[in-house]
Amino acid sequence: MPASVNRRVQKHRDALRASGLRPVQIWVPDTRQPGFAAECRRQAQIVAIADQTDRDLGRFLDDALN
Repeated sequence: MPASVNRRVQKHRDALRASGLRPVQIWVPDTRQPGFAAECRRQAQIVAIADQTDRDLGRFLDDALN
């Protein structure tokens, strides 16, 4: 049975490659780690404070949209 599963997976991967895609491995933060949410809050607070004190940020963002 595993051989047929392996063949089906390989066929699917071959089809993806034939359509111009390639596999990529990426590493992302582990959201299950203790302290992850606290670190997100800490960084968000830093960004919020920076946004409040940067008087030119709104103008910069508006200009970027045009």
